[in-house]
Amino acid sequence: MITTLRKSVRILRELMRDPKNPAKRLEALNKIGQILVPGYRFSWPDPDWWHNPAFNNYLKQFNEIEGYNTQRRWGMAQLLRVIDSVQGDTAECGVYRGAASHTILFANSKSSVPRHHHIFDSFDGISTPVNEDGNYWTRGDLTASEQIAFDALREFEGKTFYRGWIPDRFHEVEQTRFSFVHVDVDLYQPTKDSIAFFYPRMNPGAIFVCDDYGLKVCPGATKACDEFLSDKPEKMISMPDGAGYFIKGLTTSLDLY
Repeated sequence: MITTLRKSVRILRELMRDPKNPAKRLEALNKIGQILVPGYRFSWPDPDWWHNPAFNNYLKQFNEIEGYNTQRRWGMAQLLRVIDSVQGDTAECGVYRGAASHTILFANSKSSVPRHHHIFDSFDGISTPVNEDGNYWTRGDLTASEQIAFDALREFEGKTFYRGWIPDRFHEVEQTRFSFVHVDVDLYQPTKDSIAFFYPRMNPGAIFVCDDYGLKVCPGATKACDEFLSDKPEKMISMPDGAGYFIKGLTTSLDLY
């Protein structure tokens, strides 16, 4: 630890010799990052969306302006643009504090197609992990009250909350067709139950997003998606920030890496 701190201090001293050079500051940050978290990869700090006022105000509302989810939040907003002409309602499994449902409801309010948003969550945190989930999670992690999500989404109409463990209340929408489904339940079994229920109810062109796909701390969610789609034409498209999605009716077969 002492050696690590000494290296970091030395790099900071080098930085202070030329504090007005952005490239040098980024280089120093990258070097310190490799010391503290070996293998971590920084990205270029100048994409246009980083400076989008409306998006940044949204992030501030959910205290995520400096969080780890910003790329996934922006990515999901872009995917919602794709389904604007696709018929069907929207759904989220695992709403937590409401950040993702806020984006979905905002998109619904602007859509050319009328939609209702269906929100499923226990509001008692995650369920009991199984062997496929590893040892990162414990029952009750990520608990947030229903009132927090309700208040965050108060401004929007066209939504229904379904409090309960997945899949206990899915039967209430079994006759509904969907254009967009966002699943963020972290674990194998509820992810498996979600994709199995919604897949046959998705219209052609609809998008299914698993927020936990491809994350080391959520091996069960990744496995559930890959297992279910193993005999389907669609396959998960892994995103660089850890999430994944597929488009109903779009065959995905080529695996480059």
